[in-house]
Amino acid sequence: MQLTSIAFKEGGEIPKRYTCDGRDISPPLAWTGVPAGTKSLVLIVDDPDAPDPAAPRMTWVHWVLFNIPPETGSLPEGVRQKEFPAGTLEGRNDWSRTRYGGPCPPKGTHRYYHKLYALDTVFQGLRSPAKENLEKVMLGHILARAELVGKYRKR
Repeated sequence: MQLTSIAFKEGGEIPKRYTCDGRDISPPLAWTGVPAGTKSLVLIVDDPDAPDPAAPRMTWVHWVLFNIPPETGSLPEGVRQKEFPAGTLEGRNDWSRTRYGGPCPPKGTHRYYHKLYALDTVFQGLRSPAKENLEKVMLGHILARAELVGKYRKR
C-alpha cells in the first residue's frame, strides 16, 4: 500500500493550515494498493517526539479512525465525522477527544506519522478506543501497512 497527501511530501513540512497555528484541520490523504481480502482500514496519526525531540518521553496521538471501508481511497481536507465513509468510527486522541488534532509541538521540530493499516476484520462494539487499545485488537489482523511522515515546528 502507499499513503500520500497533496498537502505535503514524505518527510516534508506539514503546512500551517493543518496545525494548531492554522485552521487545525486534517490534511487530504489518499492511498492505493489495498490488498485483496481487506475488510477495513485503520488510520492513526501520532508524534513520537513529544514533548521535546531532543528528549522524547511519549508518543502523542493526534487522530484515530477505524472501520474505514476498504474501497475508500481517500479522505478530503478537513473531513468531519458526518462526512466519513459509512461505517467509519473515531477513537480517542491524547486530548481525550474524538476528532483530528493537528501538530502543536511545544518545542523543536516534530515528526508526525500518518499510518494506514489494512485489516482482515471489521471491529464490532468498540467505543472510541484509545490507540493502544485499538492496536491490541489489531494484532493478527494486519494485512498491509503504509506510512507518510510529515514534520512541523511552531514558528
